[in-house]
Amino acid sequence: MPRRLATALVATALTAGPAALLGAVPAHATGEQGAARGTADAVVLRTGVNVGLLHKTVDVPLNVVLNEVHAPASADKTALTVKLDGIDHGRPFSVLRADAATARATADRRKAEGYANLVRAKVHLPGLPLLPVIEVQQVTAKAICEAGVRPRAESNVLGTVRVLGKKVTLTAGGTTQVKVPGVGRVRLDLSRKDVTSKGAAATALDLDVSLNPLKLNVAEVHGRVTLAKATCTTPRGKAPEQNGSGGTGDGQPSGGTTGGEIGGTEPDGKGTEVTQADSGPRPQNLAETGGSSATPYLAGGAGLLLAAGAGATVFARRRRTAATPGDGG
Repeated sequence: MPRRLATALVATALTAGPAALLGAVPAHATGEQGAARGTADAVVLRTGVNVGLLHKTVDVPLNVVLNEVHAPASADKTALTVKLDGIDHGRPFSVLRADAATARATADRRKAEGYANLVRAKVHLPGLPLLPVIEVQQVTAKAICEAGVRPRAESNVLGTVRVLGKKVTLTAGGTTQVKVPGVGRVRLDLSRKDVTSKGAAATALDLDVSLNPLKLNVAEVHGRVTLAKATCTTPRGKAPEQNGSGGTGDGQPSGGTTGGEIGGTEPDGKGTEVTQADSGPRPQNLAETGGSSATPYLAGGAGLLLAAGAGATVFARRRRTAATPGDGG
């Protein structure tokens, strides 16, 4: 029985390991998860308009966009021409023409930013070939999302704005109505901004259009037109930290710092500096063994179990040896 007991103790120690004595140690990851990238989008012009044809019961959709980009990307185009069946004998017409129309979107683990800009632009809709729905000098929209910082949204309408040929005075953050007899109505929302803890959106101008031109086989036009819109979402998790070798947490060197610069500094884009304090190379991204502060205690517990099993085995053998002469007498 003692020998069997010792064998069972040794088997238990080898099978269950030290966790059976000291309690189960929770599993832990040996690597650090990187922060998720943010997202950013920008668009110069977007239309969602239905065009009703004269003497017909059909609506023709006019859903067009100019310079719509998703991070990382940029676009620079100043003209947008489309064709719609049943309108002006199928000939193309210009929806937007501008001196400059730029959209840009960037995103990484630290910052996401969308930007849209439109300069000296005219927007036309079907049925009004000579009268622009809106003319603007300049409109911009920007959305900025940085890790650890509340998102920001900015939009501006600069210079003169004309709607259906009429000069209008816009109220910041408000709504303006423009009506032209025999032509239609346009409602403008200026500088719309939406900011939450997770993202931001900025729109320079948002138009609700309802027109009845009765020209070029067009009976009515109704829908929405957006000028200069930018959105972003904040990168999730902690932004990668700079380590002592001048690199980022993902093993990439910080911008502008070379391997031969010791003790130099480079701005990291957030008002802080990266300092290379050690003259020797420092290995990065080393594999982790998974050890922890409990390792010595676990090893000690395993040793105690093995020693107890070995002692029980020796004790059993001595008792058996001592009992042998008595059996022979």
